[in-house]
Amino acid sequence: MVQEEVQNKTAKGSSSCTNGLLWLTRAMDFLVELFRNLLEHPDWTMGQSCTDSYTKTLKKFHGWLASSSFTVAMKLAPNREKFMEVISGTGDINADIEKFCTTFSPFLKENHNFLASVGLDDLKAS
Repeated sequence: MVQEEVQNKTAKGSSSCTNGLLWLTRAMDFLVELFRNLLEHPDWTMGQSCTDSYTKTLKKFHGWLASSSFTVAMKLAPNREKFMEVISGTGDINADIEKFCTTFSPFLKENHNFLASVGLDDLKAS
């Protein structure tokens, strides 16, 4: 589908499958980075973890309005302990997060490589 959209010059459209794949990949980059922050920086608040993750993954693709909206949204971020409690279930949350990050990262790299091969990995938000 992506290659067809690139060929038809519709890949950059806001409702294209390519755009959907691009932003899904970026959202997952954010989540992986957030989970890494939660593991590596147990002293950080949820806001610090999210802001660092956003800065490393999504900020460069967002304009002023989206970045400002993120800053406002961080004021509504849940308490770190509550967040970890909600996502933990009954297992070892740190081991589960580590496994997710390790297992999922190669798939994201594959997506980025594919998107770069069709010239769209660096597309900014419109």
